[in-house]
Amino acid sequence: MHLAHKGIGVSLLLVATAVFAHHGWSEYDTGKPLNLSGTIEASGYSHPHGSVTLKTADKTWNVVLAPPSRMENRGLTKEMLAVGTQATVAGYPNRNKPDEMRAERITIGDKTTELR
Repeated sequence: MHLAHKGIGVSLLLVATAVFAHHGWSEYDTGKPLNLSGTIEASGYSHPHGSVTLKTADKTWNVVLAPPSRMENRGLTKEMLAVGTQATVAGYPNRNKPDEMRAERITIGDKTTELR
């Protein structure tokens, strides 16, 4: 019985760690929608969320995307996020990180992908 309780405790600790490592959506100000266009300077396609660095006319943004599995399921491949690609993202700014936004959707070429 003691070992079973120990296993449960370790499992709960792992779940709690994953929850705290995950972005809290309350970090983003939904009262200030953004619609930004620019060039992808870097991209990441890994868990928990994909990302792009988007260079706009006046600023470079760190854009938080959806998890890779959701992007794949909706037709947004890793290759579509290549450096040098033009993109438009709609989403919300981070309340505490002035260069970060959470994207609700991304448009590349004539394809718009809903991320949430």
